[in-house]
Amino acid sequence: MLLPKPYLEFPVENCSDCVLLQTVSKRLDLIKAPVAREMEEFEHKFRASMKTRVMLLDKIMTYIVKRKGKQIRPLFVFLSAGAMGAINESTYRGAALIELVHTASLVHDDVVDNANYRRGFFSVNALWKNKIAVLVGDFLLTRGLFLAMEHKNYDLLAICTDAVKEMSEGELLQMEKARHLDISEEIYYEVIRQKTASLIASCCAVGASSVGASPDWIGKMKKFGEHVGMAFQIKDDLFDYGDDEIGKPVGIDIKEKKMTLPLIHSLSKASWLEKRKVIGIVKNNSEDSRKVKYVIDFVKNSGGITYATQKMQAYHQQALSILQEVPESTYRTSLADLVQFTIDRKN
Repeated sequence: MLLPKPYLEFPVENCSDCVLLQTVSKRLDLIKAPVAREMEEFEHKFRASMKTRVMLLDKIMTYIVKRKGKQIRPLFVFLSAGAMGAINESTYRGAALIELVHTASLVHDDVVDNANYRRGFFSVNALWKNKIAVLVGDFLLTRGLFLAMEHKNYDLLAICTDAVKEMSEGELLQMEKARHLDISEEIYYEVIRQKTASLIASCCAVGASSVGASPDWIGKMKKFGEHVGMAFQIKDDLFDYGDDEIGKPVGIDIKEKKMTLPLIHSLSKASWLEKRKVIGIVKNNSEDSRKVKYVIDFVKNSGGITYATQKMQAYHQQALSILQEVPESTYRTSLADLVQFTIDRKN
């Protein structure tokens, strides 16, 4: 069966989106500067770790590697490690473990969400169907576990397995609450802490642990990463109410019946009648673009965007507050810049 060629995220040359992409790339290059050599070496090591002797699996691994994103999570690992001590082979394995866990979670998420695209490219399940995609996700997870076990990096393994548990529980909690659309603000924070923040927290904890940091510092770096992850996810949820579609399509969370902070806050301030109408649209008319726009306008006019932005900024400041305790270095400076990047990003 012939498949259509995957569309490109930025298909038009010299367009404004291309300029934006170049600007983002230059900014990331500056942030990566203290660990540029390590990140380049990591890419080679990671590609090698994905090689298999099964032709189909090797083909899929090659496809996944070619679609790699900004590699924000490995960057958090290396910068955290550098801020805490001397980067070593354990740091590379920790970064690979994090990236394998993250990639596995994306592959599994696409199956759960029945998503055909991720960031402008066909998802694994779209090209090779759900059964193979699930097995690929399982392979990635076990490859990461084997990597840690093989070198007896039990401390890194403990950090990452805890993140996997948290991510799974967060996904199930969100599914449970989504059935009734009754997610409170407190439950929302717990969901995003588990689903998103736990992995970024693990990045920073793994980096610190890989260079022999004390349990106290590992805990502080984990908390730093958690605050970053909370801000990161709130920023992602705000994209649903944007005016463009540079990355995530506008209104996609509403169409998928996901209750995020801007909507949750707006509903908490609405009259009983308005609340009933909006929930009814999300529950029964989420495929109607006109009605989805009504919900987006309702959120914007109810102060939901402003409120969520303030919460994002609060988590950002909490992360920076912890970072101020870290000894001054180029690594710490880049970590602060990376945190700023996560809330300034356009996709």
